[in-house]
Amino acid sequence: MKSIRKLIYGEALSSIAAVTLGFLALFFFFDLVDELQHLGKGNLVEGTTYQLRHALLYVGLLVPGRLYELLPISVLIGTIFVMARLAQSSEYTILRTSGLGPWRALRLLASMGGLFVLLSFGVGDYLVPAADRVSQQIKAHFQGSITVGRTGAWLREKQGSRSFVVNVKSLSPSNELQAVQVFEFDPQGLVVSVTQAASASIADDEAWLLKDSLRTEFEPAAAGSDAAGKVSDKATPNNAGVVRRTRAETLRWSTGISNEMVSVALLKPDRMRTLDLFTYIRHLQANGQSAQRYEIEFWKKVFYPMSCLVMVVLALPFAYMHFRAGGTASYVFGGVMIGISFFLLNNLFGYVGNLQNWEPWLAAAAPGLLYSAISLTAFGWLVLRR
Repeated sequence: MKSIRKLIYGEALSSIAAVTLGFLALFFFFDLVDELQHLGKGNLVEGTTYQLRHALLYVGLLVPGRLYELLPISVLIGTIFVMARLAQSSEYTILRTSGLGPWRALRLLASMGGLFVLLSFGVGDYLVPAADRVSQQIKAHFQGSITVGRTGAWLREKQGSRSFVVNVKSLSPSNELQAVQVFEFDPQGLVVSVTQAASASIADDEAWLLKDSLRTEFEPAAAGSDAAGKVSDKATPNNAGVVRRTRAETLRWSTGISNEMVSVALLKPDRMRTLDLFTYIRHLQANGQSAQRYEIEFWKKVFYPMSCLVMVVLALPFAYMHFRAGGTASYVFGGVMIGISFFLLNNLFGYVGNLQNWEPWLAAAAPGLLYSAISLTAFGWLVLRR
């Protein structure tokens, strides 16, 4: 059994590595061509321009994300190629007569698939977020700050009876928050204060340090009193009460909104760590906000590595087919189509689940469950019944 495992694992791993390198080289070329349009542009303030070496570095940092996305497809194509080649050369028939039964072969491939599950999880949860953060900083350095839409990111937090709505326009290359606005509301939903700051940084204790800030406080007039009589030197009277404005070079604001939460709001959630997404979901739920989109992304990050296990099981029935000379290529092409369909279906279920308000775990797990049923059906029909 040890010799059989060494033979199949060696062939499969080398084939999967070749397919993965081919896909990564292809997407590296496409990404580099797409970046050529930005060459020569730069930061006018610092006098730096976006050069070819910067484009190569940026595209290189996209490779971990491409690897995470393409790994299940590469596992499927590589394993199908090995199984089909062993069947065509009658080597698999020899292995079957040597004691490699269907269930033993399934356990053998499932063990290999488990290794790719761990690899996919490690790449997606640790390597991809770190590489994406650096790549976004490179983009921001040469092409401006990181932002989402025209209004930036909006966050909400409750502190006791008061609630706060925070707007962050963009994120600077040095990871500093730009054009920050903090709206404070009382329990009745009335605006108590508005704080505007040119920039902000997050301290170690998660307090925000608002720089060059202007705080505007709204105090309602007491019943039966003259609002103008209560106005201080720095206040402006109006019909509703008193407006006080205070400027400060640095203003400290205690909040539970961490840097990771702002990053999730400004960057793509599928590029964040699973733990950071979970923390942000808890924050949204605690503040009465919809977390459907982020819950789907969270469960997709949980279930997506498991698709590598589904793919190796889906490839096993190809070892029990009868091949003619040159017939391997058509089955490998079929594997490519299956992998592409799984990738498209995985994205489709995410969007449909968000629109139709499906259970997040079901929207994320549905493609894997569907292809698992297909693979087990094919295994039962081709392997066990034939």
